[in-house]
Amino acid sequence: MAFGKNYAEIVGHLGGDVVINHLASGGRVANLSVATDESYFDKSGQKVDQTEWHRVVTFQDGLISMLERHAKKGRFISVEGKLRTRRWRREGEDSDRFATEILVVPGNRVQFYDKPNRANGNGAQAETAPANGGGMPAGGAPAQVDESGVEIPF
Repeated sequence: MAFGKNYAEIVGHLGGDVVINHLASGGRVANLSVATDESYFDKSGQKVDQTEWHRVVTFQDGLISMLERHAKKGRFISVEGKLRTRRWRREGEDSDRFATEILVVPGNRVQFYDKPNRANGNGAQAETAPANGGGMPAGGAPAQVDESGVEIPF
């Protein structure tokens, strides 16, 4: 019997406000774009900053309601979920299209590390929402934020 674990966790800044769409079934889906940054030194010793963009998706009603209120461009956020790759083909095209996303399901967590009006994370309290369809618990643990000058790449 094979065993595997599909788990992803990212910490970064929101690239835009949450986008919420209504499904034909009557449900809703929330889509987020999260940027993570890393830097390294190339062979010539020059510092290279690299930004990676991640798609985040959830269908959990309670979490979507919280994201509507709090998920604004530039917020510093942590997301737990599982990787999912979707495949589809547009009518008239000969090849498939693919998208890899982080799917937030019950048992996963979305956490903000800054206050809504201060996207720099300057020692703010963290806000946490479990992806269980319930409401957001108040408060949270103090944020562990590196104050070395986090820059938003947009």
